[in-house]
Amino acid sequence: MPSARSTTRLAVDIGGTFTDLALEHAGGRATIKVLTTSTAPERGVLIGVQSILASSGVAASSVDLIIHGTTLATNSIIERKGALTALVTTEGFRDVIAMGNESRYDQYDLNIVLPEPLVPRHLRLPVAERLDNTGRVLKPLDEDGVRALIPVLRRERVESIAIGLLHSFVNGEHERRVQAILHDELPDIPISLSSEVSPEMREWERFSTTVANAYVQPMMARYLRQLEADFHAAGFTAPLFLMMSGGGLTTIDTACRFPIRLVESGPAGGAIFSAHISRECGLGRVLSLDMGGTTAKICLIDDYRPQTARSFEVARMGRFRKGSGLPLRIPVIEMVEIGAGGGSIAHVDAMARIEVGPESAGADPGPACYGLGGTKPTVTDANLMLGRYDPVTFAGGTMKLVPAASRDALLAHVGDRLNLTPEISAVGVIEIVDENMANAARVHAIESGKTYEGRTLIAFGGGGPVHACRLAEKVGIERVLIPAGAGVGSAIGFLRAPVGYEVVRSLYQRLSIFDTDAVNTLLTAMRKEAADVVDQGRLDAPVTETRIAFMRYVGQGHEIPVPLPVRALSGSDTAAIRETYEREYAKFFDRAVPGSDIEVLSYAVVLTTAAQDIAPAPSVARLADAASAQSRLVRDTSTGETQYWAVHDRAALTAGMRIAGPAIISEDETSTLVSPGWSASVNGLGYIELVRGQV
Repeated sequence: MPSARSTTRLAVDIGGTFTDLALEHAGGRATIKVLTTSTAPERGVLIGVQSILASSGVAASSVDLIIHGTTLATNSIIERKGALTALVTTEGFRDVIAMGNESRYDQYDLNIVLPEPLVPRHLRLPVAERLDNTGRVLKPLDEDGVRALIPVLRRERVESIAIGLLHSFVNGEHERRVQAILHDELPDIPISLSSEVSPEMREWERFSTTVANAYVQPMMARYLRQLEADFHAAGFTAPLFLMMSGGGLTTIDTACRFPIRLVESGPAGGAIFSAHISRECGLGRVLSLDMGGTTAKICLIDDYRPQTARSFEVARMGRFRKGSGLPLRIPVIEMVEIGAGGGSIAHVDAMARIEVGPESAGADPGPACYGLGGTKPTVTDANLMLGRYDPVTFAGGTMKLVPAASRDALLAHVGDRLNLTPEISAVGVIEIVDENMANAARVHAIESGKTYEGRTLIAFGGGGPVHACRLAEKVGIERVLIPAGAGVGSAIGFLRAPVGYEVVRSLYQRLSIFDTDAVNTLLTAMRKEAADVVDQGRLDAPVTETRIAFMRYVGQGHEIPVPLPVRALSGSDTAAIRETYEREYAKFFDRAVPGSDIEVLSYAVVLTTAAQDIAPAPSVARLADAASAQSRLVRDTSTGETQYWAVHDRAALTAGMRIAGPAIISEDETSTLVSPGWSASVNGLGYIELVRGQV
């Protein structure tokens, strides 16, 4: 993509509480946060766009590129507000999406609750047909049986159709024929094919992903097309790109066709933002913390690249429990997401324990201190009660907070239950939310086989810099970095993301009888499919290609990714592929298993525009300590004691300045807390570096 200096680019990230915007142009960068208009998200977008353009003196027609990320697809699934969807599947397999893999996320819970399928049983419609695992037709498609479904679909007023047939990931012929028959009679109903949405083995994950895509497709297509029209009506001529869960940008046409790839678009932008910062500052091992108004997202970044995965769960029934949600087989940036945002609601449970989240006050009515009708205490209310926020200058002075409302909410819902003052109740709420994030971070590291020793915490989002020091203390991190624009980090991350697309296909083979011709044919077709998407929006930027094989020892249940050379393979490559697999396997499981045959289940081809060159952060000379003209009484959550903390304006700090904690560094979209025992300095890029033990 063109460099940030050569284009005017606008990024918009819709979150559960705030909509964040970032505008980069010749005059610099502007950022803004506005409350999300949950009933009509596009309205909040346009309000924010008009405001940021007016304050920057930039005309809509001057914007060269618009990048958008949204949680609408995720929220639609969680809230069950998608389209009435039918699933057409192979006879005998209509209950696959209900049975799953018959595992239990909590084997000792006799009252375990599993997620209800998005398609009710009476709309799971079987058709007679059968392919074997190689794609060979065992039983021809009963086309009359398909036509017999049309009156049912009309009678039930189905709004979207998913087609998932057995073994269609190796041969989509039957699925395409079903689509053609239904489309002839029902041309206005969108149809999703599993052979296009998620062409991989494991029918539960494939069917679930296809159903979810169909479930959100009508709503997302309407929203995206309406937003595109609204931008054009406002004078924009720039193309609109969408942030995908895997960290790349795609065109609006692809997003309308495969909206399921947008489910984690906002959090993915935050991970891209952290990865960019890590490259700028030469930080090879990073923990990324993106704490917004509704959730906190934690991601591990090594060698300047976020950790990635090929699966994701949405709408979990068990709080943060793997296996309790609907599986989606899509490329994603791997992170842990918990209900720990500024709007997360605090309460006391039946065992007299303070609990925080996952329920959020969102933007409407919002935290009690917003004065918009909220009466329940949130993390923002607790931070305000502790003196961490200035009620007058919060959000750049655009929102006047009401401390009395926070006090009343904390007393009514926490203090009175536990015989605590509002201030000590606030200490409890913040300690719980910090421990929730720390525990999630510990589990994430353990599951990834990694540690936090020597890592730097990059914190952003409206709440990240507020909670960063305490979280770092809890997980054993000694250094924290708060980048410029931290309050809208995900939106800025959109501006750093490449145009990209990933194609995954299954082709089962063993290395002992590896058919390189079949693999080369498959990889060539996959590259063409990815190129057709990327070439629509790469803006003449160079493209890089990555090829991956997902492999395992014969008899194992799960595979690991193994890089492949980006060229045609030959028989002589088999030994090198085996060596690469065993080397990668040893990273996960300490040592290889000699003498075992290896099988390849599927392949991935990723095309992305090349990353921009990044100049290293300039070194700066140490200057005098920054002076502060203000102070505020703040209660420390680690001790419960109060003392006056110096308050600094971030805009007044220059490179090289140093601040000894305790202190608060204030800016429009967030505040950075420099806890007791920590010191802060400003590096050559204007980023705040917090170091523990150097006061």
